[in-house]
Amino acid sequence: MPLLIFIGLVALLGWGLTQDPEKVPSPLIGKPVPQFSLPTVSSPTGAVTPERLEGQVYLLNVWASWCVACRQEHPVLMEASRNHPNLAIIGFDYKDKRADARRWLRERGDPYDLSLFDPAGEVGIDLGVYGVPETFVVDSKGIIRHKHIGPLTRKELRNTIMPLVRELRAES
Repeated sequence: MPLLIFIGLVALLGWGLTQDPEKVPSPLIGKPVPQFSLPTVSSPTGAVTPERLEGQVYLLNVWASWCVACRQEHPVLMEASRNHPNLAIIGFDYKDKRADARRWLRERGDPYDLSLFDPAGEVGIDLGVYGVPETFVVDSKGIIRHKHIGPLTRKELRNTIMPLVRELRAES
């Protein structure tokens, strides 16, 4: 009996090691963006809610100035912002300091239509964020339709994100 348990555990571990860690399913796919009221990086006054973002298909990109992988992703977001002027990209600055986030955007460029500020990471927890960067595709009704974990690449943007954005726009 212990041998069978050992074989079963080895088989399970072996299967797990063959899975792509960026394909972690999100329990929020098909559900509304969780409720929040957050200021932006640029302004500590006022608040943005999911309702304010409805009516458009958008990318919600979770980033932080301290995130090394975000440096890899940032040029892709800048390029997407330039090449797809109708693509709404909403930043979500996660567990950061406002001054550091502002400096990051000033020095590297700002691809975001606006960037939400979640210094304690409380809303990030509701979104199921466990690392940065992460990018969500949200439809015009505020429903999360896709989640990409890790740095967004040109290939991912071209082959997955933009086709989904076009499909969601056609549906709305």
